[in-house]
Amino acid sequence: MSNAFINYLRLFTELSSDEEYSINAITELRILKEGDVLMEPGKTCRELFFICEGILRIVKVNDKGIDVIHFFLKENQFCTIMHSFTNQVPTEDGIQAACDAKVLAVSHENLHNLYKEFPRIKTIIDDIILQALLEKIQLRNSYLGQDSTTRYKQFIMRQPDIALRVALTDVASYLGITPQSLSRIRKNLS
Repeated sequence: MSNAFINYLRLFTELSSDEEYSINAITELRILKEGDVLMEPGKTCRELFFICEGILRIVKVNDKGIDVIHFFLKENQFCTIMHSFTNQVPTEDGIQAACDAKVLAVSHENLHNLYKEFPRIKTIIDDIILQALLEKIQLRNSYLGQDSTTRYKQFIMRQPDIALRVALTDVASYLGITPQSLSRIRKNLS
């Protein structure tokens, strides 16, 4: 299997054979089933994930002990808990597979060794992550102040690929509504 991480980076720059070899050497393929946990809340995030197939969800446990979904990430996106990964500190957030998925994992240590060896790779990955973060913020902000029906309509228009592939309970959590309310909304829209 070709390395999807390398193929994705090739969209932004040409890579030398040494760079490709080094990236291949530090990536580990993980095959996940829906619900598998990649990062537990309360731990320090020690890996950066590149999603080859499937969808991951960023979750946080609320004060009632219920997982609340903050973000979905899909193919050709990086996923980590940035503050925890960058500063190597514990986090309250977790990462789970929202459906069956394949990811390439890179440890914090290996990634920083790659950056030392090839500093331009750091610049490229940092730029990609920054742009994705800005897009995530813009997307989440678009839902603010909207009633639940409008949030759901926007979700299915702006993220239809995710809407078709994740559980409705995940969609409800992400949109901040109960599964029962989501069922009513869906019934009223059909």
